[in-house]
Amino acid sequence: MAAVTAVASFLGARADELNVYSHRHYTGDQEINRLFTEKTGIKVNVVNADADQLIERLKTEGANSPADLLVTVDAGRLQRAKAEGLLQPVESEILKNSSPAELRDADGHWYPYTLRARVILAAKDRVKAGEIKTYEDLAKPEWRGRLLARSSTSSYNQSLLASVVTAKGKDEAAKWAKGVVSNLARPPQGGDRDQIKAVASGLADVCISNTYYLGLLLNSKDEADRKAGQAVTVIFPNQGDRGAHCNVSAAGVTKHAKNVPQAKAYMEFLVSPEVQKMIANSTYEHPVNGDVTLSPTHESWGKFKIDTETFPKMSESQPEATRIFDQAGWK
Repeated sequence: MAAVTAVASFLGARADELNVYSHRHYTGDQEINRLFTEKTGIKVNVVNADADQLIERLKTEGANSPADLLVTVDAGRLQRAKAEGLLQPVESEILKNSSPAELRDADGHWYPYTLRARVILAAKDRVKAGEIKTYEDLAKPEWRGRLLARSSTSSYNQSLLASVVTAKGKDEAAKWAKGVVSNLARPPQGGDRDQIKAVASGLADVCISNTYYLGLLLNSKDEADRKAGQAVTVIFPNQGDRGAHCNVSAAGVTKHAKNVPQAKAYMEFLVSPEVQKMIANSTYEHPVNGDVTLSPTHESWGKFKIDTETFPKMSESQPEATRIFDQAGWK
């Protein structure tokens, strides 16, 4: 917060603005933006669209782009934006100290502010503790007809398979994807919450999901949603080796940003303890600082080992992951 205060003081009473191109779509973000404006006087203007669309827009607009920040929910997209010369580096000790070095760009072109753990959720009454421990277990024949997962078009699944490609090689990753497809209880359909609800209803016994979708169900105002969330347990995979796969929500300052000080202040604001707690209790993403005590929901799941080994290579492995999905028939 010291950095935010300093920037606000430097900018004085001018009507400052910050223009954000964002793939995020949560009401909690609006509250964060309102609070940032209240504390700094900087108005936050947001353009929402798919990350790929925003990247193409930045390329088309070039030096005339009004965007100061690009925010995505996939590190691979930010790495692509960096590779295409759409971002500029930012030096900040606050941002460097907010997350493990392996979860941010080595050159400072983008920094994370939330973690999205992609885990295995299992029916409490049909899957015994320890019966499934790794992502690799999902391809074993004993789970035939007992597994659910969303479409391969999901960036969440693309990044997960990219992590398997990096960890095991493309041949083993291809075998894994084919095994998962063989074990599906139905063709991929719906989002992560749909998979959780289907497991709760008895259609399958395990599913792949981001933890924050479970958090949203558990804290829903709808009783049926809460019951569905209560029917499953969280399994953080591969805790004995590389750790659980995580993606991030992250932000990078655009190459042609007109408001760099404001953008840096906003990024530092996002990793402040106050905002990390707001995120943990609104979207139920994991705080990037790793403090599970910020949210009762996260505290109930406990701490876990993050896969920081494959994360830095996520972007380069994603094209291979897409090819494997097609070959495996993962629709």
